[in-house]
Amino acid sequence: MTGEKEVLKTTCPRDCYDACGIVAIKRDGAITRVLGDPDHPVSRGALCGKCALAYNGVFRDPEVRLQTPLKRAGAKGEGRFEPVSWDAAIGDIAARFARIAEGDGAEKIVHAHYTGTCSLIANNFPMRFLGRLGAREVEPDTVCNMAGHVALDYVIGTSVVGFDPRTAKDSNSIVVWGANPSASAPHQHKHWLKEAPGTVIVVDPVRHPTAEQADIHLQPFPGSDAALAFAMVHVLVRDGLIDRSFLAAHALGWDELEPAIAPCTPAWGEARTGVPAAQIGEAARIYGAGPALLWLGQGLQRQAMGGNVMRACALLPAVTGNFGKPGAGMLYLNGGGRKGVDGDYLSGAAISQSPPSFSQMELAARLEDPADIQAFLCWNINPAASSPEQARLKRALMREDLFTVVVDIFQTDTADYADYVLPAASFLEFDDLVSGYFNLSFSAQAKLQEPLGDSLPNQEIFRRLSRAMGYAEPELYEPDDEIIARIMGQVGVGGSFEEFKRTGTVFPTTKPIVQFPDLAFPTPSGKIEIASARAEADGHPRLPLAEADPKPANGRLRLLTPASPWLMNDSYANDGRIADRMGEATVTLHPEDAAALGLSEGQQVRLSNETGSLELALAVAETIPQGVALSPKGRWPRQEGTRANVNVLNPGIKSDMGESTCVHGVEVEIAAA
Repeated sequence: MTGEKEVLKTTCPRDCYDACGIVAIKRDGAITRVLGDPDHPVSRGALCGKCALAYNGVFRDPEVRLQTPLKRAGAKGEGRFEPVSWDAAIGDIAARFARIAEGDGAEKIVHAHYTGTCSLIANNFPMRFLGRLGAREVEPDTVCNMAGHVALDYVIGTSVVGFDPRTAKDSNSIVVWGANPSASAPHQHKHWLKEAPGTVIVVDPVRHPTAEQADIHLQPFPGSDAALAFAMVHVLVRDGLIDRSFLAAHALGWDELEPAIAPCTPAWGEARTGVPAAQIGEAARIYGAGPALLWLGQGLQRQAMGGNVMRACALLPAVTGNFGKPGAGMLYLNGGGRKGVDGDYLSGAAISQSPPSFSQMELAARLEDPADIQAFLCWNINPAASSPEQARLKRALMREDLFTVVVDIFQTDTADYADYVLPAASFLEFDDLVSGYFNLSFSAQAKLQEPLGDSLPNQEIFRRLSRAMGYAEPELYEPDDEIIARIMGQVGVGGSFEEFKRTGTVFPTTKPIVQFPDLAFPTPSGKIEIASARAEADGHPRLPLAEADPKPANGRLRLLTPASPWLMNDSYANDGRIADRMGEATVTLHPEDAAALGLSEGQQVRLSNETGSLELALAVAETIPQGVALSPKGRWPRQEGTRANVNVLNPGIKSDMGESTCVHGVEVEIAAA
């Protein structure tokens, strides 16, 4: 043992706003520690708590990681498997897929995926094989943020061109609406928001740590955000803070909407949202002074009228002219195309022959039907933990005639129901690229060690399936190094990938980029479409509506299941140290609700509705409004004594736009267990 030390850079590819830079410490060729990169502008030498634990825990633990292909040896759901070779597994899977495709058609093969990794090749290359096969996709964004994408496309023509966070230096205020950076963007919470010179306003039903540190916290009842937005616009109109010349030149439909603003006074807003009228007025005037940034979180649109909420909130920058200048803009996400990444090339759109996708809200019902689905392939996702109608979904996965394949780095709940489990490599074990979706960062993901056991990167697994199926298209076999070089060229990163790995992260410009600098919007009219003919043609209202969801009745409460500060969606729940920090699963009630129900702190309570029931420990806090119950998402059912998580209560009702999740619209009854 020489003790020789190496310090190597890579990038975190998790589904997170931060896209942190990482350094790995190696001694004698083995990783001994994974840390934050001190030179990275986001991580600044420290990873968030959950990634620091997981990347020094289960992600490198050979006792926990899957290391060889597995074939089911017991009943579905038991999790009993026997190891097989890659050739045997790939050969059998390809033969089964071919029989289905040649018989009843490849549309009977369905695949589900999401953001288990967000690195560009591992997250997109599998679509080349699946498109060539003609398999049917479960639309990934419907489990997360599709309503917001559809709504913002109606208004400004895109949901993936947001403000550049670096422009905060020129902002008078930043409004964070329906996002919880303390859990889902911890470095933006720790650094970006604290260092911004402007007033920070947080709009959220939960008084989470970011709301605590904000200058102003507006706490509306869930489902009332559109009404709050209309009340704020009323103040802007009343106090002369709207930009009528901007609206005349760059927006359509203000004249149609303005009469609907008149009755939406702050007092009206208080009655519908619970936010004091004085706070509504104060926040609106600060925002209207501009320039201002508006960050619309993905949690905001996970409700029954989520699309309408997004259209209503988008009125704020439209009526104040907060586009096209430093310190101004709106952000939902920043897509890779913002930096030049060609997503169609990555996913192989040119060779795709897949039929239309369907919503994740339909997954359980469709999996029940042998005439609809004969084979199910999961990669980068764990639907038995993350999808609605959990009990029904698990029953559907028990079908003996449902040929199920799971690609993962761990034995997840979904993997327990598989016929084959294929071991994937972790992000530390292959080269790739990462495009940040908050900051306009573009980064190298570096191979720092060999894959554990016989595990393989996603892309190599799907190359082997293509080969076994006898496909000839060159896109299916393009090597990683060629893809990396091409994408680097698209983004304008010069030099070799080896040089890029030493740099770690680049930005497209040294100065902040102004959103829509020429005030040309990618809508049919080229303007902000407050009134949308496309929305109307699609069966939606022509204008956003000043509506709030009705509050729960008959003793029910609105259940919110936001991100946990210790989990990444449903990743990391199998790390023992993280499990220790989370403790037992809880549901939080306001003290008044707990008292009315005769319940006390620490008591076991039962949450129930028409979809299912779940027992949890009760916590009591004033951080949520009365009428709300809060229980963070992401626990693995197989890790819980109940063998279930909060999705056992989610009926899978679709939102108003995009057939998306409205998980924050779930209602429950709560009683002593």
